[in-house]
Amino acid sequence: MTATECFRYGDEVVIRSDRGTEIATVLCEATNEAVELVPSKGNSEPVQGKIIRRLDATDRGDWSQMSEMTRKDLLAAKKCVNQLKLPMQVIDVERMLGGERVIVYFVADGRVDFRELVKLVGREFQTRIEMRQIGIRDEAKLLADYGDCGQKVCCSRFLSKMPPVSMKMAKLQRASLDPAKISGRCGRLKCCLRYEFETYEEMAEELPPIGSEILTRDGSAKVLAQDILAGQLVVKTDDHRRVMIPAGDVVSVTKRGSGEPTKQRKR
Repeated sequence: MTATECFRYGDEVVIRSDRGTEIATVLCEATNEAVELVPSKGNSEPVQGKIIRRLDATDRGDWSQMSEMTRKDLLAAKKCVNQLKLPMQVIDVERMLGGERVIVYFVADGRVDFRELVKLVGREFQTRIEMRQIGIRDEAKLLADYGDCGQKVCCSRFLSKMPPVSMKMAKLQRASLDPAKISGRCGRLKCCLRYEFETYEEMAEELPPIGSEILTRDGSAKVLAQDILAGQLVVKTDDHRRVMIPAGDVVSVTKRGSGEPTKQRKR
């Protein structure tokens, strides 16, 4: 690579990072602003790397050959685990383009002493072995293909961090509370429930909470439910009618509610 060589978005290149020699795609120039947007672990700096050259036909051939070896590598790693009777499950095996390292991804309920496994797998692959324990969401990131929406799963496309998702997010967005419908390929709540959560929270703040006593243009009423996106409220009037009104019809809030629907007593 020459000092004056320029790269554009989408160019495929060979890089050397702390993981080894691997294939990458150019996204943008590494300006200070761009580096700040790169996710990092904890307070550490983003991973450093260096472009070695543009990806050529030889590199593509080498990578294609390594990709074909992945299935055999996976079976060999699983065989070694079974031989040592370790409480772990091998999920995937990744070879670096330079051949200097093989990464074995696995899941396990707790800590596993895999020192003997590293020696055994090292003799099998004749290279340096790195064992990497992953979680359930990481497993889906490696193996899952498409989600219920018909798109490739977010974690394999663009999510570099997977923050926690709570049932509160599903409730606020009026999503189904059936776990089968709001769970992703990993079996956990779908990451996409977080995408619009903050927007829903901001819009909900503009509406009187459930249980609030309000004064409207037609008289007093009590808020029973909210339609956040439509900006409407279901209220109970003094004459016990239930009607839906625009939030703009609320003149004032005489008593703020807790935000939770009132449970009716069984008779």
